[in-house]
Formats: sequence, C-alpha cells, structure tokens
Amino acid sequence: MQLDLVPPTARIIDVRSGRALDYAAFRRAVGARAAVLREAVLRGDTVAMCHRDGMVLLVDLFAVWQTGAAALVLSPSLTASERSRIAAWAKPACWIGQPVSPEGIPRIAPELEDWADTQAGFCPSAQIGPSSNDAALILLTSGSTGMPKGVVLGHRALSIRLSGNIRQIGKPTLARTLVPLPLHFGHGLIGNALSALFAGGDVLLWPEPGVNGLAHLGAVLDEHAVTFMSSVPSMWRMALKLSPPPRQKMLKRVHVGSEPLPAKLWQDICDWAGTRKVYNMYGMTEAANWISGASAEDAGFIEGAVGKPWTGEWRILREDGCLAESGHGEILLHDPALMNGYANDPEATAAALHGSWFRTGDIGELDSDGTLRIVGRRKNQINRGGIKIAAEEVELILEQHPDVQQTCAFALPDVASGEIVAAAVVLKNGSNTSQAALQAWCAERLRQEAVPSRIIFLADIPRNDRGKKVRNAVREFAWAELGRSP
Repeated sequence: MQLDLVPPTARIIDVRSGRALDYAAFRRAVGARAAVLREAVLRGDTVAMCHRDGMVLLVDLFAVWQTGAAALVLSPSLTASERSRIAAWAKPACWIGQPVSPEGIPRIAPELEDWADTQAGFCPSAQIGPSSNDAALILLTSGSTGMPKGVVLGHRALSIRLSGNIRQIGKPTLARTLVPLPLHFGHGLIGNALSALFAGGDVLLWPEPGVNGLAHLGAVLDEHAVTFMSSVPSMWRMALKLSPPPRQKMLKRVHVGSEPLPAKLWQDICDWAGTRKVYNMYGMTEAANWISGASAEDAGFIEGAVGKPWTGEWRILREDGCLAESGHGEILLHDPALMNGYANDPEATAAALHGSWFRTGDIGELDSDGTLRIVGRRKNQINRGGIKIAAEEVELILEQHPDVQQTCAFALPDVASGEIVAAAVVLKNGSNTSQAALQAWCAERLRQEAVPSRIIFLADIPRNDRGKKVRNAVREFAWAELGRSP
C-alpha cells in the first residue's frame, strides 16, 4: 500500500501525549525511516515489527511498504521465548521494536523523536501498486503458543478491504476516528486505524486504555469530537459501568466485533452512545478484517445478525458436504480481499479451502436473501450424544439472566454422552445466584441437551489482548474445581 493513496487531509494524533503528525510530517517521517530500512531490507523480505507506540508503528509500517517488504506486525507483550520462536519461523530480515531482538536478527530501533521533524526528502517507493498480490501484511491469528499461524495479506486484498470499508462507512463518518484497540491484529489495524487513514480523516490513537482510561471514555469522545470508533464487547462491559456517556453526541457510528454481542449489551451501547447506528460486525484476519455488519437500526438487536457481505458472497456447507445458498451450517466465503494463504504452511492453507471457497469455521444461518446470522464457532461446538450445541448459544442465554455479568461455555468429557455442556459464570456485584437457579433459567429458554450440566463461578473470564475469551484456560480451571486433570 503506497502512501500516495492516503489523502493529504489525513492526520495521526496520539490522544495520551497530544503528539500529532499531519500528512506532510508523516510523509517525511516515512521517507526517513524507509531510507534507514533500505540498508537492511530488500523487496520481498519480511520485517518483524513489535511496537508499543501506535504512531511509530504506522510510520514504520508505511516505511516497510516503501521498501517492497512485508510487515509482520506482532504484539509488544510477547515474551523473549515467544519472540525467538516466531523469528525462527518467520526468518525476518530485521526486527523493529522491542529493546532486545531475537538472537541473530538485526534490530532497528524505532526512534520517533529523532526523525519526526526530519527534512529528508521522500524516497520513491518500490513499484508495488494496490493491485499487486505481493505480501503486505502478516498477522498472527492463533496466539503465540506453539507454531505460529500467520495470515499473509497481499496489497490487493488490503486495497479492496479498505475501499470497501470506506464506501460502507463513509468519509464524513471517518472524519474523527478513535482507535482504542491494539494495532497488532486486523480489527485494530485495518478495520479501525487504516480505514480512517485512507479515508483522509483524523486517526486518534488511544490503544488499550484499560480500566482507568475507559472510566473517561465519554469525556474523551467529547474532547476529541469523535465521529467513529470500533470496539469489542469486553471493552463496553467496563465502559458502561465506569464512564458517564458523552454529552455532545458526536458519534455517527460504532462498530463492535471480535466476539458475540449480546442483545442487552447492544441496546445498552446504543443508549449510552446516543445512536442506533451501533453495528454488530463480522470479520476475520483471513479476509482482511470486516466482511459484513448490521446496525441495531436495521437488525433490531437480533443476536448474531451481521447482514449481507460487503465485497464478496457466502454459502452454507451442509452436513452432506454440499453447498447451499441458504440454511444452517458452516459459512463459506468468496471474497476478493481473502488472504494469500498461511505463511510457510501450505497444508493449513489447503485445509482452509473447500474448492475455491474459504472455510470460515463459523456456524451460521443464511436466509434466502443473503442475510446472515452467526450462531457460533465450529471449534467451540459441544457434541452431546451426537447433538451439536454452539457454546455461544448457551452464553447468550446465560447473559440474559439479570444476575449474570459474563459467561463462557465449553465442553467437558463425559462417559455416557461423550461431552456435556459446562459454563463459567461471572455474577454481578452483590448477586448470589445458584447453579440450580441458572440451570432452571436455561431450561426455560434452551432445548434440553443445551442446558449446562455444570456451572462454576469465577471472579472474571480470562481474555487475551484482543478481548477474546481464553476458553482453554476456563476449561482447565473447571477441571481443577472438579478435582480432575484435563
């Protein structure tokens, strides 16, 4: 992606420090960094990026693209052993970021203060246009444990996705975009920051504000006249409890994604934000983030509703292996913004395809008019005596209980049924609901086989830095509570 495609009205602003780069300063900074990188990087190389500063990350990202290399964007919270394992797998030409790079990998320090005001000329970029399938981004999609699973996105895929996002959201809405998400995964980087940058708007960086920051979310929205933001449900669970709503009501649109959005939380966000243009988003790294989304205004708070695809089309893979234009089953996707494949893993790439269709791993219900509702993840399905139950289905019902704050459903082995449904529950402050009461609640609202056989109570649901539940950690804790080993 070339910087020339970014409109000259774009600006990057750090909310915490007040630092700002207008287009001219951003262009100079990218040119200076590209000149440094050319000493160590050739076209087609991979550059590992491990940044804590979002402004520096965006400058270095475009500098990497100026050299014709691909950017492997990593979490700054990686441990030394994780960084070493990823470096051995990816074999980057150099490492930008962390104070200590993995052994044998040249490190280039990101030093914003040294070059932000440089008067260096802007070096022409490697001739890689937006229609090129050359690798632009490599993003990890399955955590940092074990062998990494890296999604390779080409320049063409990124260009198509960003153009689609801007067309769907609109440039006026993207005029002042708040970025509260980390930038090392697709939702934060592509869906939030780059969409606003390529729309020529102000990118207001406020990544990972934490509990203390979210207590002031309404004030931040007012102070910076924010018109758009993207987010995850776990962020809102904290913000709605801690922060007064914004007074100015400048928000034109809010996206919520990366995990299921319960109807009650959806309604609460709308009330707090002062708009029904709160969208339940569906996306994945393999499709360069967003695929579709449905607003409360259009979907009427139907849980899992995500509308129609923005740039491609989808089908349902039935149990008999046939593709259908409607019905219930695994969602398959045809999209011009799909990944090139998984880095260094042709077997995983082949396994992700059904003919020319990408297997999303999500279970959905597709209407005849092309409107989709997400039911759950295939890997989260619980097989109780041959009957498939989506963990997300159980969670959404439990979270409707007035005493329940958060839930996480999962499978536990069972001699008779193969698997049984279990759930971890976080109660609201002051509540003391029992397992029997929650089971009775579920029995009135779920089919019999989906009612949890075991419910454990936790102080919190563990989540990763993307806001997603760490289901395996919950399952291991449940086994420990039951006096057994996983």
